[in-house]
Amino acid sequence: MTPAPVPSDTPATSPRATPVDARKILTEVLKYTGLLAIAIAVIGGGLGYLFAGTDGLISALIGTILAVLFASITAASIIGAMRFDIAAFFGIVMGAWLLKIVVFIVILALLRDAPFVQTMVLFLTVIAGAVGTMLIDVIVVFKSKLGYASNVTLPKVTDETAP
Repeated sequence: MTPAPVPSDTPATSPRATPVDARKILTEVLKYTGLLAIAIAVIGGGLGYLFAGTDGLISALIGTILAVLFASITAASIIGAMRFDIAAFFGIVMGAWLLKIVVFIVILALLRDAPFVQTMVLFLTVIAGAVGTMLIDVIVVFKSKLGYASNVTLPKVTDETAP
């Protein structure tokens, strides 16, 4: 089997020289995450206020901020890391992930005994935000048209029926 011919008139480019469609996808994820934050804040805040008063409202807003902030950090770290090589990319994304976990644990430890926190409302809004952002990620990625390969040059079609 012979390798596919590579046209000599095409310039060799580095993989990062062409724009990546993933940036557009992640920007769309951030846009829908913002809309989700507004919906959770309004619905969760209203229900929190209805069932637990002002403490429920505050807890719902804190839960919304936590869920959306951490989902946004993931998308933002990927967008920022796309301009680096693969090792730096994974270092940045994994570093952001570890930072999120540490910050999340510290914030929950600080809020554990706070008198203005209604734990059930906080828990439910964080869960709603986590599930909502996962659904947003899945829907946006499934509807996107991100290619499986980039910077691919297909061989020219030859007419094999010509004499």
